[in-house]
Amino acid sequence: MSADTDLYQEVVVEHKRSPRNFGMLASCTHEARGRNPSCGDDIGVQLKIDHDRIADIRFHGQGCAICIASASMMTEAVRGGSVAAARELQQRFRSVLTGSQDGDDAYLGKLVSLTAVRRYPSRIKCALLGWHALAHALGEAPTHDPDAPPELDGTTHAEGQP
Repeated sequence: MSADTDLYQEVVVEHKRSPRNFGMLASCTHEARGRNPSCGDDIGVQLKIDHDRIADIRFHGQGCAICIASASMMTEAVRGGSVAAARELQQRFRSVLTGSQDGDDAYLGKLVSLTAVRRYPSRIKCALLGWHALAHALGEAPTHDPDAPPELDGTTHAEGQP
């Protein structure tokens, strides 16, 4: 199967088996939690932002293979980068999964392996849950997003406040 149709590519399975940046941060400056009660996915994202850079990021919780792999790959993609770059990548990734942008034009790097999710509408929310939590943690959540999980709690902490 091609990368565009194979939902469980090797890289996705590897990130589910051994998620990167999984766990809790000792101290975070921003955090949010996303829950999708219809499928049981529940992901928290914690960030340590220093001088407009994502100095560290972790995620925790439980979810299906797509949810965990997507959150793991997300942390690798945004860690060490600027907040603006993370916001922009979140928007591009969401646009590709919801079909408003072609994956080949989005410059997603390894995240392109998740583009097959767009062929499975019931799984799009699974792949986007960690990304929605990231957007909420960064304070950039849209006021109405039809692709957002039904429940998303966002809490933003001031610099240095856990």
